[in-house]
Amino acid sequence: MRLRVVTLNLWNEQGPHAARVELCARLFGRLAPDLVALQEVRERPGAVPNQAAVLAERLGMRHVFTPVAEWGGGLEGLALLSRHPIREHASQALPDPESLGPRRVLAATVDTPAGAIAFATTHLAYPLAAGVTREAQVVATDAFARAQPSDGVRFLCGDLNAAPDTDEIRFLRGLTTLAGRRTVWQDAFVRAQEREPGITWSARNVYTAAVAHIDLERRIDYVLVSPRTRDGRAVVSDARVVLDAPDDSGVWPSDHFGVLADVEVGGPRG
Repeated sequence: MRLRVVTLNLWNEQGPHAARVELCARLFGRLAPDLVALQEVRERPGAVPNQAAVLAERLGMRHVFTPVAEWGGGLEGLALLSRHPIREHASQALPDPESLGPRRVLAATVDTPAGAIAFATTHLAYPLAAGVTREAQVVATDAFARAQPSDGVRFLCGDLNAAPDTDEIRFLRGLTTLAGRRTVWQDAFVRAQEREPGITWSARNVYTAAVAHIDLERRIDYVLVSPRTRDGRAVVSDARVVLDAPDDSGVWPSDHFGVLADVEVGGPRG
């Protein structure tokens, strides 16, 4: 059984947000994902309905949402969408050693015909110099994501605000030690596109112009997958950057591009 996973930072209610959500709904419909991880999901009573709920309804998917911060009379948070039943979900605050603001990780256990899948998303601190905070956050995120109920395959997705050569990402890929700990996740994009940069934060996107000082032309959005198993599970069959072009009216889905991965998770349970 193959699952298609997509991650996207929704850019809350910036820009033409109603048109952007509508565009996301159409594009997600074409991509036909089984699982969607969303960051910067906005909800403002009387003005902005929960964007994850809107997308889930349009796509015929289930969803869970956790708020991360209050601002502007509403909430911003994380969400997970699934075509399969969501058995349970949980979230946890992440460390903030440099007092940069609240961050969380959200996880769900999804029941698929191939068994239970653990599916998590997060959005890490963004300042370029915040490596110490991101290091603490990836260590906590890894422990939380690996503790969720699963029959084997796990996904960890999100806007990690770190390029592939940083210690934060190298830790998640099993290439370095942080806080005396090691782990290993597959970077789905590297598995499928080893020689491509996979830029998701780009000057090509007009919505990044106002924050171009936060080094553009980087891949900072990820679909990470637990290690491949001897019986053929967790094998990445494809991965690519998606949601990376405007529509005919010049509206882009977000200020980030998304990442899609197709992953083999095994045959029907039993």
